[in-house]
Amino acid sequence: MNLNGNKKWRRGLPPLALIFCFAFTLAAQEVSHYYTKYDLLSAPPATWQDGLLGFANPAVVGTIHAPEARFYWTTDGPKTWSFKDWALLLAGRNIGFGVQQKLFDGKRITDYSVSIGGGSDAISVGLAYDWSSGDRAFFGREPLFKAAAVVRPLRQLSVGITSFWGLDSKGQASVLEIGLRPFGSPTLTLFGDALFNSGKTVENQWSAGAAWRVTPGVNVVGRYFGDQAFTLGLVLDLGAGSVGVQGHYNSQSRHAYNSTMLRSGGFKNNVFQKAAGNFAYVPFNLKGVVNYQKFILFDDNTHRFYDLLRDIRAAGDDPRISVIAVNMDGLGVRPEHAWELRRELKTAQQKGKKVIVFFKRVGMTGYHLASVADEVVMEPQGMITLTGLVLGRTYMKGTLEKLGLGFDEWRFFSHKTAYETYSRESLSDADREQYGEYLDAWYKMLRDDISASRNFDAQTWDEIIDDNALYNGKHALEKGLVDKLDRWSNMENIIKETSNHHLLELSRASLWDNAVVPEQWGKRPEIALVYGLGVCDMDVGIRARYLERVFLKLRDDHAVKAVVFRVDSPGGDGMASDIVVDALKKCAGEKPVIVSQGQVAGSGGYWISIYGDKILAGPNTITGSIGVIGGWVWDKGFSQKLGMTYDGVQRGEHADILSGVTLPLLGITVPSRNLTPDERARIEQWIREHYDYFIGKVAEGRDMSKEDVDKIAQGRFYSGVRGREIGLVDEIGGLMMAIDMAKKDAGLKKGDEYRLLEIPGNRGLFDLFSSIGVVGKLENDPVVQYLKMVGANPYAPLDIMPPGSYPDIEK
Repeated sequence: MNLNGNKKWRRGLPPLALIFCFAFTLAAQEVSHYYTKYDLLSAPPATWQDGLLGFANPAVVGTIHAPEARFYWTTDGPKTWSFKDWALLLAGRNIGFGVQQKLFDGKRITDYSVSIGGGSDAISVGLAYDWSSGDRAFFGREPLFKAAAVVRPLRQLSVGITSFWGLDSKGQASVLEIGLRPFGSPTLTLFGDALFNSGKTVENQWSAGAAWRVTPGVNVVGRYFGDQAFTLGLVLDLGAGSVGVQGHYNSQSRHAYNSTMLRSGGFKNNVFQKAAGNFAYVPFNLKGVVNYQKFILFDDNTHRFYDLLRDIRAAGDDPRISVIAVNMDGLGVRPEHAWELRRELKTAQQKGKKVIVFFKRVGMTGYHLASVADEVVMEPQGMITLTGLVLGRTYMKGTLEKLGLGFDEWRFFSHKTAYETYSRESLSDADREQYGEYLDAWYKMLRDDISASRNFDAQTWDEIIDDNALYNGKHALEKGLVDKLDRWSNMENIIKETSNHHLLELSRASLWDNAVVPEQWGKRPEIALVYGLGVCDMDVGIRARYLERVFLKLRDDHAVKAVVFRVDSPGGDGMASDIVVDALKKCAGEKPVIVSQGQVAGSGGYWISIYGDKILAGPNTITGSIGVIGGWVWDKGFSQKLGMTYDGVQRGEHADILSGVTLPLLGITVPSRNLTPDERARIEQWIREHYDYFIGKVAEGRDMSKEDVDKIAQGRFYSGVRGREIGLVDEIGGLMMAIDMAKKDAGLKKGDEYRLLEIPGNRGLFDLFSSIGVVGKLENDPVVQYLKMVGANPYAPLDIMPPGSYPDIEK
């Protein structure tokens, strides 16, 4: 999506394009032989089956979604097996080429055309140059320049116009095409066209007809011409290919000849859609890390989370797929993401698909994902590590003391413990309580899911965890953790044994829903998927300035019918969170907004969620942590240890608050003193006001009282399941459920075509270069981001959770 696009220009393009083409018809002279030259057309090119791929109307190449090739030939009269004329047409998005040869009365002509076009699904314009070789005078040929437009303002209407200029005769003419789809779908298309000279139709130079989709892939078309000739045709779509036959009848209703078409290219709904049979399997090779975004180059190690969810669903819906085979060798995935992937695999199983999972080594999260399979296959020398669950963090109180740094924790809410990292040496009672409750919910989910899939009872699972924890291939097989010891290289034989017959391999890209080309006229409705990832900061992490612009643009974009906001953030700067959520609120005032919380949506990460129409979370999402924290580090002998001193002159009682020794190279200034009681009291007032503002926002967004919010706030975090029970979350569900809800709220029905806009998309070259090397990797590390956030805000209230208080990627 181009956030800087000129919407006014785009809205004005369709009428301007038509005016441009019609302007050349006012003084037009006829360029003859239009219907005989383009007799292979079953219907006007802007109305059905992409015409002749730009050969007749060059604007059509701007509407083509996949490369395509077609070969046509005609018979010598009505003789079925004869061969007379032929045409080869090639096109991709924005460019086309065609060559056609015709014979008549011993004369031969070969026509060539090069076309270019571009635009959107709603409007496309194109240009073409035609030339010929052979008996040009006999066939009335001359070099032609063509300008054209296809305008589809509605799902029910397509208008095309092509203007011709004869470069030798200077003759001019235009053809106007109109297509109507009464039901807004390809089921029935009514069409007509006419040749214009000097703004008037040419006598008998018009046609009209209809195309009927009898069933997906079976199309019948008929066309009647002004001279009383007509054609009747049948087109069978076979997926990535099509075959069509057409009978041509003259003005005396006599069968003149036949034409046949063979197509190869974009995948279309076809005659095998309901009877394809389960003859294939699709492999998912997941070596690497599952994440939301990847670099546009040199990043084969990252699997985009949405792509995996989408492809699993597509495999579940594809009637050709019998088995989904997942290779988890080397997979790194967050627990919540694993739950969502597992859920989609479970849904595919409910649609009749078998799931086979292979791994070499897995831990708790990996085995949770793998256990969903109908058959779990483990490398004979592999390992399963089932040690249980743990959350904790590193404490640095002693480190600060050794360095000569004093620390004052500004904590005024019971469970907002982020700065205990610097003030304590072990878990506080509050952390022990909330960590324990979260681990209980997480452990219960794992036990319930795995036990159900592997037919364990709860006691058996607890024994597996507590009695051994480490399982090699032999012991894993004995305990029922896996079904087979084998290698991924033998997967085809494993699949054959499971399915009792050999299956063909299909790629993820060729899955039915991924490959099928759009058929709907007009601009497809859009669902925006916006990511809020990382710390809440103005310019890094969620990038609040950028997200504010995004939501305000989406609010005003009429093509975007609903928004899904995926939040995976531990919080940070309250100012950044507030800027984002206010823009989100404005967007939600105009269209549906569904919030999907990932692994962590705590503190400022919850703040940016509150104005969604619905908030969804996974069962092991960390949500809540509604609270504010602050702290102060000062020089308590640090400079003396380094042999450094600081001195200065001040004006104003508090001017020296942030003054002190500055570390060379690092540029970090260590304040030389602690706050006075009056200064600390002012900070406390500030933090409490900030907290009151925060809970007020939550109360407004969640339709609760501030008193009720305060009871469940105080910095306390919850699992997604508990969050739903106390009103912080509406539904337990993942990203695909959020998209489904957004589609429904946008008024889209099952089968309606739409476009998903991911904002931001993949990461660019600048991000790639900035991530290279040790420094780049540290910049993107959650611990480093947390420390930078704390260091950059020495006395500002923060809405943040520290690393270690939420799960991260398990490799």
